[in-house]
This record gives sequence, structure tokens and C-alpha cells, in this order.
Amino acid sequence: MKILMPNHFPLQGSGSGIYTLNVAQELTRLGHEVLVIVPDHDPVPPDTYIFPTQTMLFDDGKHSDTAEVDFNFPCFTTHPRSVTTFYELTDDQIKAYVDLWRKHINAAIKEFQPDIIHAHHVWITPYIASETGLPYVISVHGTDLMGFRDGPRYHDMALEAALKAYGLIAISHQVKDDTIATYDVSEDKVHLIANGFDVDIFKVIPGADKATVLPEFGIAHDGAPLVSFVGKFTDFKGIDVLLKAAAIYEKAIPGIHTVLVGHGQLWDEMHALHADLGLQGVEFLGHQPQPKVAQVYNAADVSIVPSRIEPFGLVAVEALACGTPVVATNAGGLPDFINDTVGALVPVGDHEALARAIINEIQAGSKSTKGKFAAQYALDDYSWAGQVKKMAALYVAALA
Repeated sequence: MKILMPNHFPLQGSGSGIYTLNVAQELTRLGHEVLVIVPDHDPVPPDTYIFPTQTMLFDDGKHSDTAEVDFNFPCFTTHPRSVTTFYELTDDQIKAYVDLWRKHINAAIKEFQPDIIHAHHVWITPYIASETGLPYVISVHGTDLMGFRDGPRYHDMALEAALKAYGLIAISHQVKDDTIATYDVSEDKVHLIANGFDVDIFKVIPGADKATVLPEFGIAHDGAPLVSFVGKFTDFKGIDVLLKAAAIYEKAIPGIHTVLVGHGQLWDEMHALHADLGLQGVEFLGHQPQPKVAQVYNAADVSIVPSRIEPFGLVAVEALACGTPVVATNAGGLPDFINDTVGALVPVGDHEALARAIINEIQAGSKSTKGKFAAQYALDDYSWAGQVKKMAALYVAALA
């Protein structure tokens, strides 16, 4: 089978980008042919991945001579390489954006001749897919649901995309419910297929402990416990709640370290909050490649997902796969798989409850008691191999 896979974001730096990367890799390993189309500032080198990638070139202020449009690729929230949002684009820029996708998707269809299109987000790419006459499915990532709420100028395209799709893939029960309500589609059109993780990267890594990992980031190893966070610096990720919790658990556990991996529009604001709270053990590591993220997870005693809303929570699964318990909010897709056997759930926005849960997990030694089970649990239920086989079955049904 030949699958064309357009995504609104690069394959690194966002949850849906990593999702697309892993789905494309697994489909290729299963013997299918995949062509991915993504935006970026420079062409993706031909041998970067095991599947071919076509790049749409955007202007970040440094690539005006090679960009196909005179603005950066837009996002629903933020991205390490763009803080331009869909909502701030002018009408002319929206038209240019849609036309650029139309140009690239049509060219890819002519050259690649796919059997089916697997688009990501109920947004522009499946709208263009609806014009092609080819069968298509859409992965709903959750940020597109936020985009529908905040971007009324895109409603007609999103609704057309959802209406004409063979099926929509929801990554959690919450996303499935919201998809049915938002796009007014029937329940049997929405298929629950959870996110997966890259088993070659996110796993228990011998020797990836605090003594080895922390000095790589210039942090002295002193034997104190380590808390990790990985995610975009945007409001719905709840980093401010974690920092307020840190002000409590730093007093309860002297010397405790907290590392924040990621970047985004709230970078400066979170640094300011860090200073206002007088935090002593919090370090901002910025965006890191996935192998480094896996090392951080391995070294951590507990990983935190303090999101106000979280369509699925891939970072939580990745942390579990590295043998690290997770404290997460009882929001979105997180309750689908986080429970007291692998971590703990706390109310959204409650920094005191978050602090108590972190203290409890560390003082109980959950890394050693829950960690081994967490790693096997993630592998058994959330590997990409199992999830992508479900997607391939959906493709076959669409082509029947």
C-alpha cells in the first residue's frame, strides 16, 4: 500500500510531528510505502528517515530567499521553530497557506500515486485531501479541536474535511467524545487508536542514571531526587502549576532537582515565575533531541505531566517506557492509562495536590517499586507496532 502523509508541523518539536514520524517508520517496516509532507525552513535531507520526506519551505526571517511564502509555518499553540499561530494570519496569508498545501499535495499525488491519504489534524491537509478524490483518514490530535474553538475562519474547511473522510482516528476517549461533538460526525466514523512510542528510543537504558545524565547538562550530581517535565512551553501544559508545586516540594525534600525540557512562547514568563518563587533546584534545559529526552526520563525519579488539557499525553507513555512513574493531571486522555500502579493522578490546576503527589512518589521509592511494571505496561499496550497495525486495517477498509 502507498500512503501519502501530510502534517502541518515538522517531524521534530511537536507531539503530532513525533506521532507522524513513528507511524511512517512503522508503516515502512511493515512493507508499505510512505511519503510524508511537512513544513520547515530547509529541505529535510534525503537520508534523514527510512521514508522519503517532501518539505514545504517557510520563512523564519532567515530564509527569505528560499521560502515559498513570506511567513513562518503557523501553529495551534507554539513550536520550537515557530511562534506564528493560525489565528494571526491575514486572510491573504491563509489563502497562500492553503494554496501551498494544495500545490504540494497535488504534486505528490501525481508523482507518488498513493492509494490513500492519512492526514494529521482536522484542518487544512484533509480539506485538500477532500478535493483529490482519493480516500483519506484523519488523525485527530486534540490541538485541532482547540484550533476549531479559537479559529472560526477555518470552520468550513475543517467541517468539510471531517464530513468527507472515511474515518477519524481519536487518540483517547476524551478526544473521541470531543470529535463527535465538534464535527457532528457519527460515532461509528471515529476510531479509537491510542498513541504509541518508539521502543528503540524510549526504554530502560542501563547506566542512564543521575550521576551520568545530570553532568551532561551542567548540573552537579549530589544524590538528590530528580523530577522531570517534558513539553511545549504553552499555557495548557501547566508548567506554572509545576513551578508552584516545586516551591512546596523543595521545602519538603531539600536539594531536590527539577528539569524542564522544552521551549515555546512562555519561556520568558516561566523564567520570571521561577525567579519570583525563589526556586533553587529548577533547571531549564530547552528543546532536546529524543535520545536525550529518554536519558532524562531514565534518570528521573518521577516525571510530571501537569497539563490543563491533554488530548493523549505521549510524554507520559514515553516516561513509563523508561521505567519512571508519572504524576499527571486527571485531564483528557491521561486517565486512560495513568493509575496508581504506574504513578498518580491529581486534579487540574491544583499545585498543592501536585506537590503532595510528587513528595509521596519520591518518599515511597516508586521508581523502584512501580518502574519495572511501568516499562512493561507501556511496551505491552502502547508500542507503535500494535497501533499502526490498527491504522493499516483502517486503510484497507477505506480502500474496499
